[in-house]
Amino acid sequence: MELSFDLAATSALPPVLKERAMRALAGRLAGGVLTVTGSEYRSQLRNRQAAAGRLSALLTDATAPPPAPRRATRPSRGARERRLKAKRQRSEIKRLRRSSED
Repeated sequence: MELSFDLAATSALPPVLKERAMRALAGRLAGGVLTVTGSEYRSQLRNRQAAAGRLSALLTDATAPPPAPRRATRPSRGARERRLKAKRQRSEIKRLRRSSED
C-alpha cells in the first residue's frame, strides 16, 4: 500500500510550514511528492492506516520549529571532582591489574 502526498502543490499548509517541510524532507521527495508505504499487515485497511500514521508523523516532525540553540554552560565543581575521582579509581584498578615485573 502506497500513500502519496503532493507537498509542493498543497494548499493545506501555510507557506512558511510548507517551505520548512520541503527543506526537511528534500531527500525523500520525488518531484515534490512524498510517498509512504505500508506493508507490515495482511489487511489493506490496516496498511493504509499505518501509512497514514507514518505520513502524519513525518509531516509533523518536518514542520516542527527548529530547537532553541544550546546555551553553553560549565560543569559544576562537584561534577568535575566526581569525574576526576572516577578517573583516579579507574587508573588504580588498571594499575593493580598489571604484573609486578614492569
